[in-house]
Amino acid sequence: MSDTWTAEKLAASTGQPHPPGGLAQLVEALWWDAKGDWNRAHEIAQEIHTADAAWVHAYLHRREGDQGNAAYWYHQAHRPVSSRPLGEEWREITSALLSDR
Repeated sequence: MSDTWTAEKLAASTGQPHPPGGLAQLVEALWWDAKGDWNRAHEIAQEIHTADAAWVHAYLHRREGDQGNAAYWYHQAHRPVSSRPLGEEWREITSALLSDR
């Protein structure tokens, strides 16, 4: 997947009705977020119990405007609360997940 997809390509694919096949669940969650479906993105993220899922979950609550809930999830992800522009953080998380770090 990391050879094929970049955050930019993933964002560009949101013009399609469904996410590309073969994406990891958290990348799919970020795809739905970029497409404007926060609820679907959140449903995916909250079902996964990893530090990466907590990071996605934190970002989603920050996007929602729920800073307290976001701070909780950043803590669960072992990351500082982000104050970066949301688009930059989306690209950072997506790139990290696509690189299979």
